[in-house]
This record gives sequence, structure tokens and C-alpha cells, in this order.
Amino acid sequence: MESVATVLDSSFWITAGGIMLLLVMSGFFSGSETALTAASRGKLRSQADKGSRGAERALEVTEDNEKLIGSVLLGNNLVNILATSLATSLFTKAFGESGVAWATLVMTFLVLIFAEVLPKTYAITNAEKAAAAVAPVVGLLVKILSPVVGAVRLLVRGVLRVFGVRIDPDSHIMAVREEIVGALQIGHSEGVVEKEDRDRILGALDLAERFVEEIMLHRSKIEMVDADADPEAILEQCLTSSHTRLPVYREDQENIIGVVHAKDLLRQMYAKIGGPDGDAARLRDFKITEVCKPPYFIPETTTLDDQMRQFLRMRSHFALVVDEYGSLQGLITLEDILEEIVGEITDEFDPAEQSFARKTGDGNYMVEGATTIRDLNRAMDWNLPDLEANTVAGLVIHEAQMIPTVGQVFSFHGFRFEVTARDGNRVTGLKIRPLEG
Repeated sequence: MESVATVLDSSFWITAGGIMLLLVMSGFFSGSETALTAASRGKLRSQADKGSRGAERALEVTEDNEKLIGSVLLGNNLVNILATSLATSLFTKAFGESGVAWATLVMTFLVLIFAEVLPKTYAITNAEKAAAAVAPVVGLLVKILSPVVGAVRLLVRGVLRVFGVRIDPDSHIMAVREEIVGALQIGHSEGVVEKEDRDRILGALDLAERFVEEIMLHRSKIEMVDADADPEAILEQCLTSSHTRLPVYREDQENIIGVVHAKDLLRQMYAKIGGPDGDAARLRDFKITEVCKPPYFIPETTTLDDQMRQFLRMRSHFALVVDEYGSLQGLITLEDILEEIVGEITDEFDPAEQSFARKTGDGNYMVEGATTIRDLNRAMDWNLPDLEANTVAGLVIHEAQMIPTVGQVFSFHGFRFEVTARDGNRVTGLKIRPLEG
């Protein structure tokens, strides 16, 4: 071990200064990596739209995360290894063979505190601000190290491919939706986001993944007009109906020949009788086909998002749903799709209040079998799965692998289901109770 005067010469201070500079650079790389990966691209976009050039540069830099992380890690490892080598040389000169242990101990402490924890803590608490500040320098670094990073990227992908792992360059696009959903769920659980706001946003996000067959009105519940019925009967049916548009069939309800709008029907009938002083007997010659509009048929596999766009493009609100064989399955309206976003829409012709689940005194909920799982989940804030069935009755039948009888009880997905009513092969009533977990 050399004397103190020999050790503390100019080379000692130059080396020590170099180590400190390298630690500062290491802290910059560590903080930059954390800031640029933790920063919200949504917030950065908002700042960029307001004129922040740093935020705009941060968005450009984070477009290719693989290249960004490769460049930052390359720079960070270079300065860390160089700093450790200099420290080992310095401590070996001062303490001899034990200098290696001292260098390891001291550099571990310095790197951990000043090059990792401190800069990353600041970066993660001020992600967008830090990202905008470091983006120009990091962007320049990415350009300089691009050839080396490109070679490393090829090597890494080759190794990953050997183990059956493939990199999807478009995976971040799907991650955006998952990030929004996760943020909404966390916000709701913490009381920051209201349930109604969460449901509206999630409903809009789900339109592209759901099909018209999931929300259509089943054909057994469709109110239709017989084209061969007496005009007086047709008029009475349209006046007493709660619907504005009604499908018109001839001979067989599968044979839909048109759709009549109540306003068109009344207008034509009014003209037929000759106005307020006309003769009502003229209605005997009235043909409903004169006011029918051509039916609009859509396949049951159409997504709600596509169908909503079609409705808006065609300026239409009403469509009949058919299966692959052309058989009528149900009908769907623009209002049905909008209800998936904003919730139930009612008017003066609808029931005053629609409850998907009526709570009983013993803590159970009485639910109609035809209630859709999505509506029930939305109303009760439950999480029943809807991948295998659209309705609650369908879920019970799927899980039971049979058509249950009245009184049978099943427990699955954290709930107890008791069949309370059945009509033929249809489960029409259920008693549901969440199981205490």
C-alpha cells in the first residue's frame, strides 16, 4: 500500500472526478429510462398539442421502445462498468489487494443510491416533466447508438426466436385499450371514477368486440303487422303499439316484406280518407304495402361498431337480423346500440323503471332468465362471464350441461343460482345470491 502523499496525487483526483461524472451520467440514463417508459403518452400528447416541444420529442423517442431501451441500457452499462473499473483501480492502488472489496462495497452503495434509486424515484414521480426534459438528449443518443442497438436487437430477437418467443411490433396498440380499462377499474375501486362514467366508456370500447346477436330483440318478442289484415286492425295495432316502426309480413312471419313507420301510416291513411271531412270507408281499399319501406337485413355476426356506422351512414334506425341461412333471428335498432354505451333509454311509452334484479328479504335477487349477463353485470356491478352465453339462463344451462328443473341449485363463479321458473325448455326465472368470499 502506497503512502498517503503518493495516493492523493493529481491522478487520484482526476480519477475520482471521472467516477463522479460517470455516476451522474449513470443517474441520467437510469432516470431517463424510467421517465420515458413511465410517462403517459396521453398526457405527453396533450402537452405536445399545447406547444411543448419536449413532450413532442418524447413521443417521437418512445415510438420505438425497443430501440429506446436498447440505447439507454447500452449507455448505462458502459458508464457503470467504466466507473467500477476506475474505482477498482483507484482502491487497489490505495489499499492493495483488499481494494477490490472496498471498490465493490463503495461503488455498490454509490450506484444504488445516486445512480438508481434517487433518479428513478424522481423520474417516476415526475414522469411527464422528466421525459420532456431528457427527450432531446436521449433522442440524439438513440441516433448515435442506432447501429450498435440494431445489431443487438437482431441478436436478441434471434435468441428469443430459438425459445419460441416472437416480438409483435403492434402489441402496444392493444395495450392502449387494456391500459384504459385497467385505469377505469382502478379509478372506480378508489372512488375517483363514478360507476356510470366507467360503464359508458367501457361500453363504447366494447362495441367493436360485440355482435348484434348479443343484444337483438329475439324474434319471439317482435311485434309484427300482417299485411293482409284489415286496415282498421292495422291502424289500431299501430296506435296501441309502443313502437314507432313495425315489421310487416305476409302469410308467414319469416316472410318480412317491409317495415312501416307509424307516422307514414297515419299520414297516408289521413290522405286516403280525404282529410278531416273525408270518408273513413275509403280505408277499405288501403294497402299497407303502399307505405312500407324495404326491409333492411343484416347478418347476426355483424359487430355493434360496424352496425352503428351503417345506421348513421344509411340514416336508418332499424334492422332485421338473420342467420347464415337467411332465417329471421331478431331485430336491432340504433337505440339498442346506444343503450350499450349510455345505459337504458326510456320514454313515456316504456315502463317507469326497469330492474334487472329484484332483491328479496333474504338477500337473494330475483332475475328473469332472459336478462343479458352484460346488463346484469352493469346494473349490479357483478363480474359474471359472458363468453359462453349471452343470458343468465344460458349461463346456467352452459355450466350445468343440462336444462335444469325448477328447484335445482348450482354454485359457480362466486354465485348461487336457483331455478325458480321454467317454460318448456326455457329457464324463465332465477334466484341469485353472491357467495361470501
